[in-house]
Amino acid sequence: QVQLVESGGGLVQAGGSLRLSCVASRRTFSSYLMGWFRQAPGKEREFVSAIRRNDGTTDYADSVKGRFTISTDNAVNTVYLQMDSLKSDDTAVYYCAARRLGSMTRLIDEYNYWGQGTQVTVSS
Repeated sequence: QVQLVESGGGLVQAGGSLRLSCVASRRTFSSYLMGWFRQAPGKEREFVSAIRRNDGTTDYADSVKGRFTISTDNAVNTVYLQMDSLKSDDTAVYYCAARRLGSMTRLIDEYNYWGQGTQVTVSS
């Protein structure tokens, strides 16, 4: 079982930046796919970004492309989400997720492990 713990959320003004971190409780295999999702009040959880740990391939939702950057530090089993030029529409609870199979996917049901989420609030 893999436990994921997110941190780095908070309150920021529009145009500002935050960096989210997600630490895995134990070593995850290099073949894992790591993803970030978010859920705004009254809305369904949606894909934000993902990265394949073995080759660094990334994917971004159109709504965040060019503003968010996903990265990993395999030495400390951590995945990051750098969020720049934040907008009020980015306000949501952000979740880290891990998939044992490394193939890229945006589908929620295909991820095996989830963190508890961290709140990001962007004030306009």
